Amino acid sequence: MEGIFKAYDIRGIYPSELNENTAYKIGRAFVSFLKCRTVVVGRDMRESSEPLSVALMKGIMDQGADVINIGLSTTPLLYFAIANYGYDSGIMITASHNPGEWNGFKMCREKAIPLSGDTGIKDIQKLVEDADFKDVKKKGMLIGKAVLSDYMRFLTGFTKNISGIKVVVDTGNGMGSLTVSKIFRYLDCELVPLYFELDGSFPNHEANPLKEETLKDLKKRVVKEKADFGIAFDGDGDRCCFVDENGEVISNDLITALIADEFLKYKPGETVLYDLRSSKAVGEVISKKGKPVMCRVGHAFIKQQMRDVNAIFAGELSGHFYFRHQFFTESDCLPMIIIMRMLCEEGKTLSELVNPLKKYFASGEINSKVKDKDAKLSELEEKYKDGKIVKLDGLSVYYDNWWFNARPSNTEPLLRLNLEADTKELMEQKRDELLSVIRG
Repeated sequence: MEGIFKAYDIRGIYPSELNENTAYKIGRAFVSFLKCRTVVVGRDMRESSEPLSVALMKGIMDQGADVINIGLSTTPLLYFAIANYGYDSGIMITASHNPGEWNGFKMCREKAIPLSGDTGIKDIQKLVEDADFKDVKKKGMLIGKAVLSDYMRFLTGFTKNISGIKVVVDTGNGMGSLTVSKIFRYLDCELVPLYFELDGSFPNHEANPLKEETLKDLKKRVVKEKADFGIAFDGDGDRCCFVDENGEVISNDLITALIADEFLKYKPGETVLYDLRSSKAVGEVISKKGKPVMCRVGHAFIKQQMRDVNAIFAGELSGHFYFRHQFFTESDCLPMIIIMRMLCEEGKTLSELVNPLKKYFASGEINSKVKDKDAKLSELEEKYKDGKIVKLDGLSVYYDNWWFNARPSNTEPLLRLNLEADTKELMEQKRDELLSVIRG
């Protein structure tokens, strides 16, 4: 059971690693730790999600808190429910992009502030393992809550000046279809749905848009339909990736730059956070109208930093896009809506908007197995000490015409390398040079 408690969530294979008995204890432990009175509970479409939710909700109520059951939900919809209505906390039952036999829990306190390993998950783990829960005099109640109509009203505040756009959307049989199908009812636009049927066995492809092989059908369909762009979501709808009108995948850091530019057009001077693995072009775009601030990887860190500096928007290379308007959390539909609005306002194709940002040459993230991650980072720091060194997340070193970040994995014996240079030749040279040190 110990292995299911991760850095950002609880996750494991059902029922061998995570089952109803554990879910019940997690419910009691969650309430015991947070001392919360109301817990919003949502679930994805996996076969195990409903039995796990029943057990979890019983544990929550047995520990004295009321359950606000919103039923089938995307993770962003759960975040909205917690923060919009002022509930104490929430738990989303999902394993995100993992295969169908997996499941898990994403947990939040008030205002949809996430729990991480350092801010609650480890404490909950200990409570679950000890299983010494105090009896309560009054058990909680089960309250059903419909959220989707209010969420749609919130999203339609961003849909002005959008019409005539054709979009192919691949939700990979995950929860994204719940919200996407509804928002298009408010748009004078054409939706081409791909794999919208809720199916936790993921019969068509893994619901992980970061893997380019999962975008194969989307790319073909965009070209066939002569669509303006395509978008693919992960299993619980909190990550997405874009494909332009030519079926070309667009890196999420460049989408971050586009969305940031759109917000700053209306709100100049605002702060925007961007993942430290992003292209130099992202900071350059933001600095023209606003304040660019680099952030470390991981949603718990980014959401806290957003609150600290009151950032209007943040983008992560993994396809998480965060909005102050949505309580400093991810949105399922807002990235798509903002890109649609840009196409209408600018009168350009998506590739025409993105091409000016493709100034530099990136290696992509390259993983290497290493025995001693700290020793290897020290070796890199010594070798590249003539550059500008930043230790926001792992080791970043900046030169005039290239930069790299080497970041240790939280869960595996891996170093993750990202590198960018002004020319392809320099990128390849420095990439090979760094890999020879990391793997040497």
